[in-house]
Amino acid sequence: MSKLLVIVLIGAVLVLPLPAWPHTDVYFDSVNAPHGGQLRMAGPYHLELVAKDNEIMLYVTDHADVKINTDDGISKASVQTGKAKASVKLEPAGDNMFKGSGEFLVKPDTLIIVFIKLPEQEAHAARFTPLKPGQKLKTRDGHAEHHPMEH
Repeated sequence: MSKLLVIVLIGAVLVLPLPAWPHTDVYFDSVNAPHGGQLRMAGPYHLELVAKDNEIMLYVTDHADVKINTDDGISKASVQTGKAKASVKLEPAGDNMFKGSGEFLVKPDTLIIVFIKLPEQEAHAARFTPLKPGQKLKTRDGHAEHHPMEH
């Protein structure tokens, strides 16, 4: 009887869906983001931030990396570089993206906090350091630059 119970329990574990464990920032920093940005988790979403001087793009997917439609959603970014601060309104830009521009520079000490609210969903926030050591930044001409941590 105990053999049968063990077989049933093993079968149940293999058949039942397991909870998706949240990804840590360390995990996200170890994988390549689809658009070359930085990945973070915010509630039920994976967010990818691509930040260049004066421009931000935010891509939204679910935990299975399926694109989430951003139409009718609202988002904003708070950008801080040293003592300089800027607030950037991000607008839905088709498919699974928000996009916005403002007066700011992206440097190794830049911190960007993104707030996102999609229709009939709770609001969420995520913290990004787009030029964290080891991160790459695409320049306007499409080439990647490596930005090591400055001391």
